Amino acid sequence: MGFFCLAALAACNDYETYGDKKEKERKAIRQFLNDSSIVVISEATFHQQGDVTDTKRNEFVYLDNTGVYMQIVHKGCGTPIADGEQTDLLVRFVEICLMDSSALYNDTHPYDVDVMNVTRSGSTYTASFTEGLMKSTYGLNGQAYGAAQGFLVAFPYINVGRPRTADDHVAKVRLIVPHSQGHTVATNYVYPYYYEFSFQRKIDL
Repeated sequence: MGFFCLAALAACNDYETYGDKKEKERKAIRQFLNDSSIVVISEATFHQQGDVTDTKRNEFVYLDNTGVYMQIVHKGCGTPIADGEQTDLLVRFVEICLMDSSALYNDTHPYDVDVMNVTRSGSTYTASFTEGLMKSTYGLNGQAYGAAQGFLVAFPYINVGRPRTADDHVAKVRLIVPHSQGHTVATNYVYPYYYEFSFQRKIDL
């Protein structure tokens, strides 16, 4: 009888609550910020700077409503997504899980590019991956994969177009996305992820 009690106690001690997992997530994010020498700025400072982050200082803005940390590397050429617009974007990305360092990426081959269909309605952006690695990895039964909300936080601050000159850059952002704003794997396991995204329009306007 005593053996079974000890076994049950050990099982209880091994069980992680949602609060335990969230604390591990917070520690993983703090460790990543520290290891990467990231300077965190407030949204107020971000807006005072003209909605830009200083990459020389490795600044990331902490977005209060989502808990996402964002760095804008390039605002991008072209124009912002207009209110009421629906458009296809070509997306390259690097995804790294901050809990186990597993990685997913499509930035090593010119033809390996994802396609994201984005719609803007006022200040709300919705999107889905219709082609590429994100869809095949996280999509359900071959259907379009709805992009996590954390992936979309940069759209109010960037332009999306196609380079026309040697000086033009496509939009590029870096994000630290908590599980609450991530995809289904992030949500289910309470895992935070680091991302690098670049966006450009599929069709030149």
